[in-house]
Amino acid sequence: MTISEIQQGLINEFSLFDSWEQRYEYVIELGKSLPEMPEKDKIQDKLIKGCQSQVWLNTRLENGKLFFEADSDAILPKGIAAMLVHIYSGQPIEDILKSDENFIEKIGLQEFLSPTRANGLLAMIKQIKYYAIAYSAKK
Repeated sequence: MTISEIQQGLINEFSLFDSWEQRYEYVIELGKSLPEMPEKDKIQDKLIKGCQSQVWLNTRLENGKLFFEADSDAILPKGIAAMLVHIYSGQPIEDILKSDENFIEKIGLQEFLSPTRANGLLAMIKQIKYYAIAYSAKK
């Protein structure tokens, strides 16, 4: 699936919920489904700057595609990270670089996140794009 198809799937899933509490619970469930990152990878270099909680993001390149793993010490940021890993992991570098983040507005994430959590979300996306830029420069 492409990034935009995955984003549209999330938009469709979020549209099924009637309340912000349900959406909030869904994000938390996404976090619970995220595999725990090995402790050896939870290092300072992998921490995302700008997040209120500790969020680690690890990446690797395989056959022109980036694969991400993430973890957090807090359940909501872990859910947000899980959503982003679902969207971007396994995607070609070029697709990550040209993707947009309109899905955030369409599912209304910024409306139910506190300003600091919203900043953390943007910091996560920014780090994913930075990794894509760094790996594209190595080609």
